[in-house]
Amino acid sequence: MLELRQLEKRYATGDLALKGVSLRVEAGEVLGLIGPSGAGKSTLIRCVNRLVEPSAGQIIFDGQDITQLNAAGLRRVRRQIGMIFQEYALVERLSVMENLLSGRLGYTGFWASWLRRFADDDVAQAYSLLDRVGLSGMENKRADALSGGQRQRVGIARALMQSPKLLLVDEPTASLDPKTSRQIMRLILELCQERGLAAIVNIHDVVLATEFLPRIVGLRAGSIVYDGSAAGLDHAVLTNIYGDEDWTAITQRMQATARGLTDHDDRAARDRAFVAAA
Repeated sequence: MLELRQLEKRYATGDLALKGVSLRVEAGEVLGLIGPSGAGKSTLIRCVNRLVEPSAGQIIFDGQDITQLNAAGLRRVRRQIGMIFQEYALVERLSVMENLLSGRLGYTGFWASWLRRFADDDVAQAYSLLDRVGLSGMENKRADALSGGQRQRVGIARALMQSPKLLLVDEPTASLDPKTSRQIMRLILELCQERGLAAIVNIHDVVLATEFLPRIVGLRAGSIVYDGSAAGLDHAVLTNIYGDEDWTAITQRMQATARGLTDHDDRAARDRAFVAAA
């Protein structure tokens, strides 16, 4: 599905954001990307679809090296790679429906896009996705009238309008409260499972990552320092990723989840366990 081979990114300032990153993601696999600020997480995600141009290395997606594609080839590949942004990246003055249908622009001709004329099948798909993400009946609301959680749901649905094979998810819960964060993570995971999508989820909340994401990749200073199961994130591993700190509260919360409090419908019991562990 996706393979990064010795990926590097050096910015014009001389800063090396990624240092020989090699990573493989199988079809249908969802992994979490964690690490401190400045570790290269967002840069890595943006290199995959060349929103950021890598300085060296290869990005192999479905057998093609994305780094070698011309503009037309890159547009074709980007249809298959959905992006979900931390700040939602919605057009605020447009309606929910118009924002969703923008996910079909890669498949629509210039004049049809300009005139906002979309195929009946695309409109039907948009209504279906709105229902799936819990926004049925909100198609005519302006994006700037939505809550943060609702905006993120629109962003998720818009990405799925592309019919992608891979989702790149950049800090999907950074601006959300804890309850909404779990709802959004649950929705992303359910949709990936339903559609057989692979996903890379850049997430800053370690406990949330271990609750929902079975495979965790830890970045530090542009290099992968951990690639393994969520259960393997012990004190030593967290110190290697983030630096020296007292990780007792974090590891206790993760252990509470590992003891079986992972039923996403039993939120009250899980929250009580987390509070007790802290």
